Amino acid sequence: MLSRRTLAASVAALALSPLIAACGGDSGAATTTGSGGTKKVGSVNIGPDQHRIRGKKVDTIADLVPEAIRKRGTLRLGGSADASPPLGFFATDDKTRIGSELDIATLVADTLGLKPAQEQVSWENLFVGLDSGKFDAVFSNVTVTEERKEKYDFATYRLDNIAFEAKKGTSWRVKGPEDVAGRTIAVASGTNQEKILVDWSKQNEKAGREPVTIKYFQKDTDYYLALQSGRIDGYLGPSPSVSYHVASAGQSQIIGAISGGGDLVQGKIAATTKKGSGLVDAYAAALNHVIEDGSYARVLKRWGLSGEAVPKSEINPKGLPKP
Repeated sequence: MLSRRTLAASVAALALSPLIAACGGDSGAATTTGSGGTKKVGSVNIGPDQHRIRGKKVDTIADLVPEAIRKRGTLRLGGSADASPPLGFFATDDKTRIGSELDIATLVADTLGLKPAQEQVSWENLFVGLDSGKFDAVFSNVTVTEERKEKYDFATYRLDNIAFEAKKGTSWRVKGPEDVAGRTIAVASGTNQEKILVDWSKQNEKAGREPVTIKYFQKDTDYYLALQSGRIDGYLGPSPSVSYHVASAGQSQIIGAISGGGDLVQGKIAATTKKGSGLVDAYAAALNHVIEDGSYARVLKRWGLSGEAVPKSEINPKGLPKP
C-alpha cells in the first residue's frame, strides 16, 4: 500500500497514466523508469537525484543578513506539507523533498552563504513558525495580501496567476468574460478561481451573452479525462499545477492566464518573513541577483513555470485587498 508521501511524490505518474492510456502514446507524456521506479514524467524529473541548480555566495548580499543568522550558518525555511507538484512534493524515493519552491529557496540561501534547512508543516503553522522565530523564511506559494503585510515582510519572486487549460491544438484563447461565454469549464469548488468564473458568467448574462456551464470534479484525473474526451472545453486552476500538467503530459495547452487577484490587482508570490526581522532586504537582493544571472529562469523552466517569472523582486508591493 502506498504511503501518503508516496502518493504525493507519484502524483504526476498516477494522474497522467489514465490520460496516456486514453489518448495513445505521445512522446511528451512518456515516463522513464529505473530501479527506483518512475524518475521522469515527460521532461519533468520527479526522482530524488535532482541535480538542483545551485548558486554562489555573494559577499555584499550576504552582509545584509543579521549577524546572528550569519553565525548560525543556516537559513531555516518553512514549507507547506500540503503543497502539490510542482511547488513541493516528495520524490519517488518517498523521502526527498523536491519542487520549484525549494529550488528557489536554495538559490537564495546559496547567494546568502547559508545552508538551507527546510521543515514541512501544515499551512497555518507556516505563519506560527514565522511568528515564533522558528522559521527565517517561508517559500511556499504565499500570496502578498494587504492583511498579511501588517505582520510580515515580503520579497516577491513569482506571479500569482490562474490559468485556463484546454486540449492541445485548439485555437481558442481566453482574455476576458466574453471568451468563456457558452463554454463548459471545470473548476474546483470553493476556490478563488471558481469565484472569478462565476463572476464572469454573471457578466456574460448581464451583457446578453451565454453563461458558463461550470463542472466540478472530485479528482484532477477526472478533469484530465473529461478534457481529452471533449466533455468539457477547459479547466481553470492554479497556474503552477496547470503548467506542470501541460509540461508533463504533452496533451493540453494553456490558452489564457489571469491574476489570482482577478481585475483588482496582479497577485504576487513572495518570500515571507516576520516583519522587522531584518531579512527582507537580503531576500530581495538575493532574488534580484539570481534573476540577473539567469539561474532563476532556469529553475522556473525546469518546472514549467516560465510564464510566472517576475523581472525583479519587489519588497512589500501592493497586495490583494482585505476581505
